[in-house]
Amino acid sequence: MQTQFSDEQRKNLSIKNAEAVIRRCVHCGFCLSTCPTYLLLGDELDSPRGRIYLIKNMLENEQTPSSNVVRHIDRCLSCLACVTTCPSDVNYMQLIDHARVHIEKTYKRPFRDRLLRRLLTMVLPHRKRFSVAVQLGWLFKPLFGYLPSTRFTRPVIDALRLLPQRPANIEAKEEHFAKPRGQVILLRGCAESVLQPNIRLATIRLLCRSGFRVVEVPDEACCGSLMHHLGQEQAAISSAKKMVNLWHEAIEEHDVSAILTTVSGCGTTLKNYGQMLKEYPDFSGKAIEVSALVQDIGEFLIGAGVPTAKEFDKPIIAYHAPCSLLHAQKAATPPPKLLRSAGFEVRQINEEHICCGSAGVYNILQPELATALKSRKIENIEATGADVIATSNIGCITQLASGLDTPVVHVAELLDWATGGPMPPAVHNFSSTSG
Repeated sequence: MQTQFSDEQRKNLSIKNAEAVIRRCVHCGFCLSTCPTYLLLGDELDSPRGRIYLIKNMLENEQTPSSNVVRHIDRCLSCLACVTTCPSDVNYMQLIDHARVHIEKTYKRPFRDRLLRRLLTMVLPHRKRFSVAVQLGWLFKPLFGYLPSTRFTRPVIDALRLLPQRPANIEAKEEHFAKPRGQVILLRGCAESVLQPNIRLATIRLLCRSGFRVVEVPDEACCGSLMHHLGQEQAAISSAKKMVNLWHEAIEEHDVSAILTTVSGCGTTLKNYGQMLKEYPDFSGKAIEVSALVQDIGEFLIGAGVPTAKEFDKPIIAYHAPCSLLHAQKAATPPPKLLRSAGFEVRQINEEHICCGSAGVYNILQPELATALKSRKIENIEATGADVIATSNIGCITQLASGLDTPVVHVAELLDWATGGPMPPAVHNFSSTSG
């Protein structure tokens, strides 16, 4: 795509990089068939190449974007299915992130949108605050059907619909090892640790059983993923700097061989720390070292190996690959491979590449589109006839579980169960109900 940035504009490194991305787009249209919003809406401006055109004009003319431009860019899920199909290797992630930063700096959103985004960033990245919010949500969830649906109450109603059941208290036996093969850090995360603490417990048991010791990092905070995708650049960078320093110290002190995540959305941001902090000399080197150690739990275990699975009657699994793992990290192959090696029958979901509509907080900010995508995904899941749905991201678990009667669990929970751990709580509750 041709551009007309001035020499003065190109002195700005961000603009120079954005121009390089834009110029790689040849408007071939391959991205149209994989873009969820284009498939739903059929609007060229809700496709990757349409958004690239809007971003080009916005940046070239140094414009404060119109509400129409913002609407089309806000509708992007950042699922990056377009990157997977693009023959020209357009770095769409870098471009859409830059556009969101520009919008946050130059565009004044309506009061309701500002308030909602402010609340999300004040609550979700902070475990204690989010825990209080979730506790209140569980308390008031039975009443949500009686709330009047208005512009201001609708986000609350949508959030309550997504809220999962309280985690079951299933006691897990302790695991022991004589001599660890290595030491790893396991990202605690924000939402997952509150909504599904059983995932971390299962992962620690699984790692321990595989011979690895999990190093605790007490002051660990939000990785910055949420703020990054909302265009709040400085807040995201501040979080990234804090985490890089904490983990770099832990790596040196404990001889850590990997930083593992069970939340693929966060994992994508962690692997991008080197890019995010490249303009900060005091952090760029450490950020590159940290990012190089980041692996999804599936990636790590496919190399490290897991113990021999126990023999018992295992349910049929449908594996849903999160977009952040499938398109952003290109690491969606290990989880189903691990499940099959553990004795599970794994069935493929049709239209695997199409997002379920979770996409961070997209299902709160864009509930209508997110619901349409969820319905499409659930239809394809139900066609598999699977007993259990497995995935690798808390956002996908929450999104799918709000529309399915079938249990939705994390891959690590199933691997833990197969190798000697307890039955995952969601499966346990389902079995108890159906039994």
